[in-house]
Amino acid sequence: MGQVEETHEMTDEAPQDLLASFIRAQRQLANLSLRQLSALTQVSNPYLSQIERGLHRPSLHVLRSIADALNVSTETLLEYAGLIDHDGAGDEQDAADRAIRSDRRLTEAQRAALLAVYRSYVEANEADR
Repeated sequence: MGQVEETHEMTDEAPQDLLASFIRAQRQLANLSLRQLSALTQVSNPYLSQIERGLHRPSLHVLRSIADALNVSTETLLEYAGLIDHDGAGDEQDAADRAIRSDRRLTEAQRAALLAVYRSYVEANEADR
């Protein structure tokens, strides 16, 4: 569906920058310091810092560790990294994602939090079907 590509056009951010912002926002929402996240992921503090600043592209193994520690899906991190397109659970979800991502009245952390909550509700409702 090209969701990731559309997101990049709307935010003028490269996938690496989107991933960095998302990870930082999720870490802050979880009230974790870089050191705490480092301990949870078994990834070095300096390397996590570089990932959050968009200086390095983490491996799949590191993304999985970060996803587990932040309680987000690995798929979500892969989407933010630009490695997979959203599977298109529906045009309504894509429209909601685009609306949230493009709303400049919200900070990056607020957009990331709102998307995470929205997606968790959608996934829970799909699991109930």
